[in-house]
Amino acid sequence: MSNLTYIAYERMISYINEEEKETIPISHPVGFTAENKSIDSITDYTKEELIGRFQHLGLNRLPIDGIFKLVTIIEILLSYILRDILIEFPGKIPNKRKMDVEQALSATSLEEIKISIIDSLLNEMAYKSPRDYAEEFQKYTGINLLEFPVFHRYIELKATRDIHIHNDGFANDIYITKAATMARVKNGAFLPVDIQYFLQSYEACLQLTEILENELDKIWPSNDLREYKKSRATQTETEEKEEKIDQVIEESKKKSKQN
Repeated sequence: MSNLTYIAYERMISYINEEEKETIPISHPVGFTAENKSIDSITDYTKEELIGRFQHLGLNRLPIDGIFKLVTIIEILLSYILRDILIEFPGKIPNKRKMDVEQALSATSLEEIKISIIDSLLNEMAYKSPRDYAEEFQKYTGINLLEFPVFHRYIELKATRDIHIHNDGFANDIYITKAATMARVKNGAFLPVDIQYFLQSYEACLQLTEILENELDKIWPSNDLREYKKSRATQTETEEKEEKIDQVIEESKKKSKQN
């Protein structure tokens, strides 16, 4: 999605620069009538204004929206892992865990009660700081996320996301505390999010998922994972062979032309 959006941004800039007129009218919908017909508005922009707006969307807004999604995906992934483990091993749920009486009486089965308790537990964990969350995560999974440098990069990413949601992108004491040694700016400074930062964050999230995959496999060996890795290795081997064949063919063609 990021690639397609950025390509569209580049094409639009080219279109604007190629346009002969200095003012370009842009039509866009602003609502719908009671008959469900689009209400359109037309705004005249100078080339400079329009390019500035697209630059903001392509170089600033796009990566910021991208990190919002990255953090959400990782949050959901961690939650799903905990949920699956607690459903499979309910004995890990604290004995002193309480639930609403009305909720318990309205449940149709013990399984429904178990799911309600787990969902309540996960909801409480979602509001914890990343470090406190990691400690709770270790209790239920046996994996200490804080041992991995890439998780600290994720903590900084999440702190950056929060700053752009709650503080217009300007770092504060909360960001400095959460990001700790990974903090990228000083208190009060604007926290930049560009395409490079988005791609670096994307790579960090990929590495984190690989760590989770490998660490969970050590505790609960997965045949599905082994089959997946085997198929990937076979696919890579096939692709490498095809590339070598293509290279031989190209070299043969060059030699034929030279002769």
